[in-house]
Amino acid sequence: MLYLLGSHHRLWLIAFASFFTFAALLAFVTTTTTPRDPGLSSSNQFARAPSSFRHNSRLPDPVFDALVNYAAASNSSGKMGDADLHTIAAVFRRRAPCKFLVFGLGHETPLWRALNHGGRTVFLNENEYYIAHLEGRLPGLEAYDIAYTTKAREMPDLIAAARRGRRGDCRPVQNLLFSDCRHALNDLPNALYDIPWDVILVDGPRGHASTSPGRMSAIFTAAVMARSAGPGPTDVLVHDYEREVERVCSEEFLCNENLVANTRQLAHFLIPGGNGATRDEFCANSTITEAAQ
Repeated sequence: MLYLLGSHHRLWLIAFASFFTFAALLAFVTTTTTPRDPGLSSSNQFARAPSSFRHNSRLPDPVFDALVNYAAASNSSGKMGDADLHTIAAVFRRRAPCKFLVFGLGHETPLWRALNHGGRTVFLNENEYYIAHLEGRLPGLEAYDIAYTTKAREMPDLIAAARRGRRGDCRPVQNLLFSDCRHALNDLPNALYDIPWDVILVDGPRGHASTSPGRMSAIFTAAVMARSAGPGPTDVLVHDYEREVERVCSEEFLCNENLVANTRQLAHFLIPGGNGATRDEFCANSTITEAAQ
């Protein structure tokens, strides 16, 4: 009888110890992955950085490589080409964790968030319903809807207007919140204009048809942000570079002298910021380029 009571008592001790260990482990995981900041209101979506951004830990190399390889091997329609994926991954290998701004949402959205583990990844997209759809599938996604007022077919007129206003509203270093340049996106959450972005990817909005918004405004805004917000430099990547709008606007605002690598569909520019950014010209050879056209 005493033996049975002793065994029963030991079982209760083991159960209690197991429960205590599980509770302690759960508390440890919760506090390390989702730290709380009592000084910020949960309703302040622009001021509060995601927990992964505050944690600031780089993704381990084997996990990084596996994610890139699986993404490249995927047969999903609409995915980015293998060479483009590896080019962007090389930038993250060098700069992550970092402050990463993406124009567009798509197949690679979960990959970009994962490769920039420990950094802050922000997405901008023109379709608020698609944002809501992805927010349900990807908890913690930081994405904002924006309105584009341009059409891809307007690109020649917009380029001409930007050249006329290059020392005014369309200058390369400015506060976009107060810009009247037709290219400028000035309705983003205000806090985003003050962030010194390390990497910017232009993979949106839609630009495949003449009636699509086109990426003139996204490329111009990326070029100004890269030059204006911080000391730089900023890696700016433009997808679908083989298309006319993406190529012409990149040459106009990101400049061939800043082109460091490219595939058929992706161009990689390294844009100087701070004291290295010129305030009156986007490109050093802009006068020569215009005279030749």
